[in-house]
Amino acid sequence: MIDVTMANFETDVIAASQTTPVLVDFWADWCGPCKSLGPLLEKLETAYEGRFTLVKINADTEQQLAGAFGIKSLPTCILLMGGRPVDGFMGALPEGKVREFLDKHLPSEGELTAQADAQEAEHLMAEGDTDAALAKLQEALSLNPADDETRYNFVKLLIAVGDLEEAQAALAPKLTEIPLQLRFDALNYWLQALQFVSTDERGGWAFEQFDALIEKNKRDFDTRFAKARLLMAAGQMEQAMEELLEIIMRDKTWNNEAARKTYVSILELMTPPKNKNDDAAHGKTAGGIELTGKAALQEDPQAELISRYRRKLSMALN
Repeated sequence: MIDVTMANFETDVIAASQTTPVLVDFWADWCGPCKSLGPLLEKLETAYEGRFTLVKINADTEQQLAGAFGIKSLPTCILLMGGRPVDGFMGALPEGKVREFLDKHLPSEGELTAQADAQEAEHLMAEGDTDAALAKLQEALSLNPADDETRYNFVKLLIAVGDLEEAQAALAPKLTEIPLQLRFDALNYWLQALQFVSTDERGGWAFEQFDALIEKNKRDFDTRFAKARLLMAAGQMEQAMEELLEIIMRDKTWNNEAARKTYVSILELMTPPKNKNDDAAHGKTAGGIELTGKAALQEDPQAELISRYRRKLSMALN
């Protein structure tokens, strides 16, 4: 259990909830029901063995925090996950009801193990040990097949190391979902580009061979699209998008909008994952509380590049 004030709210509540759910107990000295609920929550924190962290905020001395969360009566408990409030309850509930509340939101032991494996995989990837990272991601996915983040990272790494068959098998369940998530669709277009290179005779062409045919016929979209796939497979994403733009500007609907869809997929692949601390970086928590000690925002060259190519696509479509 941690006592929280404005001084440590950012660290011990917002940042901490990015990795472990945080249950905030708003209380006051004069509140009778708070005296019975507090010890129960501390008991459950121990019983749940790290599945959540309990913090206590004195609503009388920390009125700014209480106001930010709209506290009207005491005790009130708010559960935060990923830096945002997800649910809460008022009053001194009995132990069974509190357990029911917690179990509805907290990850199971298997899910926690899967999360730990996924986090370890991130470290292994950063160290360049792709084989060990793949093994950890596969283990995490087997423990929690519904974890889209782990599946996405697993498929992406499989594609990056050239294990296209395994990548296709791991990606397949997501491609049948409605609606189809853009990031998984993007992986599919990248996978198709690599499969094209390995199965189509043009996969071994030099770029000059494509250019010679395109020079003769600017509307040879099939050849230009093949070149774009080759560039995409080679990791030359900007050049691939330039070729796709040439198709889009001349015929937006060619081949069931294949050029536009591939272009959008490249943008998605180039977009870095959202920083878990984006809210804090902008100086406010999910509850709208001004934070202190925030880092100055800096322009991200990758974000600027993506924004520029989004504008190019917009102009080509209009």
